Amino acid sequence: MTTKFDVAGIGNAIVDVLAFAPDATISGHGLTKGAMMLVDEMRSRELYELMGQTTACSGGSVANSLAGLASLGAKTAFIGKVRADQLGQIFTHDMHAVGTSFTTQPLEIGPATASCLIYVTPDAQRTMATYIGACSHVSETDIDEDIIAASAITYIEGYLWDMDTAKAAIRKAIRVAHDAKQRIAFTLSDTFCVDRHRAEFIELIANEVDILFANESEIKSLFQTDHLQTALTRAQGMCANNQCDIVAVTRGEKGSIVLTDGSMEELPTEAVQNVVDTTGAGDLYAAGFLFGMSRGWKLAACAQLGNRCAGEIITQLGARSMKPLHTLVA
Repeated sequence: MTTKFDVAGIGNAIVDVLAFAPDATISGHGLTKGAMMLVDEMRSRELYELMGQTTACSGGSVANSLAGLASLGAKTAFIGKVRADQLGQIFTHDMHAVGTSFTTQPLEIGPATASCLIYVTPDAQRTMATYIGACSHVSETDIDEDIIAASAITYIEGYLWDMDTAKAAIRKAIRVAHDAKQRIAFTLSDTFCVDRHRAEFIELIANEVDILFANESEIKSLFQTDHLQTALTRAQGMCANNQCDIVAVTRGEKGSIVLTDGSMEELPTEAVQNVVDTTGAGDLYAAGFLFGMSRGWKLAACAQLGNRCAGEIITQLGARSMKPLHTLVA
């Protein structure tokens, strides 16, 4: 089949609500700094009432990556679930506005569109309280086989693994992609997500994933070690055994490390002077990396663009760039 999209993504369709907050607010609300916690609708409303002044924008890990890819000049499509409500309309509008195809049918009844309350502390770290809402209803029927088969890469977020219906949807998408000789990329998403699904993630990566994204904490959690080098060695072993072609590990201000069978390359990043909010740094790294892959670049160049995109997004509030990213393409 002719490739129509550079990257299709399957992920949580979320509207982010961001606010600056001191560390005391994080601990006072029983949240874990720097992590994502799932909350129910009532708790989400309670926390929202206490947030003070906020900024709202569409989010979701893979959706953020697709928005970044579109800004770089890639052709993208998104599969995810919203409710036919105000937030759902905002999310749909925002995806279309950035140039990403989004045709998944919304829920007419049931839980509201998902929201993520993001607390940005003075050190630019983000702490998230997420209400999954309508995201939990993504299912096999939402997987458009034509879109997946016509996408060079299908990118999937680990957060979806919390819902059984979403697992079935992911497995269907993987089958369709591989039948069409296309590639699967996967992000571990969060250390708590890894803790919940470690064994299943390892099995999935070993048998189905071609490109894996993780940050330093996530890759260490995956292999249950406190030592990065041990985790990297284990990850490279998976590459050597043809269980995963590429593993990209982000390290914040230290840049990233790209692993393949027989190679481990460190790619430093340029210093960022005005760090405002680290929300979306990993998402935009993946955007840059996948854009490079869609253009047939060498992996080092893919990682370097990923570093540049991540460095750009942390100079602004939120995970959707207010500046066109194609200017970062050398």
